[in-house]
Amino acid sequence: MTSIDTAPRPRPYAELTPDRVLDAVESVGLRVDGRLLALNSYENRVYQVGLDAGAPVIAKFYRAGRWTDEQILEEHAFAQALADAEIPVVAPIVHQGRTLLRHQDLRFSLSPRRGGRDPELDDPAVLRRLGRLLARLHNVGAAAAFEHRPALTIRSFGEEPGAYLLDAGWVPPELEPAYRSVLHQALGEVRACFERAGAVAQLRLHGDCHRGNILWTDAGAHFVDLDDARSGPAMQDLWMLLAGEREEMTAQLGAVLAGYREFRDFDPRELHLLEALRTLRQIHFAAWLARRWQDPAFPDAFPWFDEPRFWQDQVLALREQIAAMQEGPLALFD
Repeated sequence: MTSIDTAPRPRPYAELTPDRVLDAVESVGLRVDGRLLALNSYENRVYQVGLDAGAPVIAKFYRAGRWTDEQILEEHAFAQALADAEIPVVAPIVHQGRTLLRHQDLRFSLSPRRGGRDPELDDPAVLRRLGRLLARLHNVGAAAAFEHRPALTIRSFGEEPGAYLLDAGWVPPELEPAYRSVLHQALGEVRACFERAGAVAQLRLHGDCHRGNILWTDAGAHFVDLDDARSGPAMQDLWMLLAGEREEMTAQLGAVLAGYREFRDFDPRELHLLEALRTLRQIHFAAWLARRWQDPAFPDAFPWFDEPRFWQDQVLALREQIAAMQEGPLALFD
């Protein structure tokens, strides 16, 4: 397995100039026309690159220390398996037998440009269609297992990120006792939710299936950005489609599952995981911001992160999650 340096770099993309982006794309035999458009991405750097002949391509440059080569290639293979099953995803282009490309010290991939708009997640018909697509995605995901990519666990998404935030001094001293206490209680409720759910199936997931990673066209939806693909319960790809109060989320999830169950069984025990997974994402997201803070793109995009108000809101949000987990799962099945 390829070994990589996981230490954060103060300016990980400082040397990724426009010229280097264009040189990288030309290094694999494509002729660029000089047009370059930076796309919205924080973990990696993604550009639309114009070509002399044909449609532009999307060039994705991977953050050093994020994934090993084997983990990236496993993501690419999963995307291709989904595409082969006629599930609408944007898979990397195979160039001379490779999807993971190199130029000097850069690792990158190319993919076709696919446009679209945000899905209308307040429309039950849209949610049913997304449920059908996710069921088909999960059928492929359940057909094999990841060998190199990690699993979503309480340890990796809750305990370790929470400990990092406290040990590294990110929580303001005046809020540290409150955050430590509420984090401890929240993780206790997460464990209780997982215990109530029991041994639910683990499968290969999209992993980050929020509205920004789903593009909608007149032909329907397609999925983008499998960078967070990992193993976990099916609910991880479902709960991010929900928003609002409990009654609203119940109706939304009902619509999603109405479509989902046309193509795949859903284990109702996973309803116990919905708020637990939401809680883990909240903790993990804060630690992700902290670990990336030396990257200049992050203070520019998230200026509120190192303000005391953010941590006050985190304490309140975790308390709300504790109450939601204690309230029990959404009532969708008798």
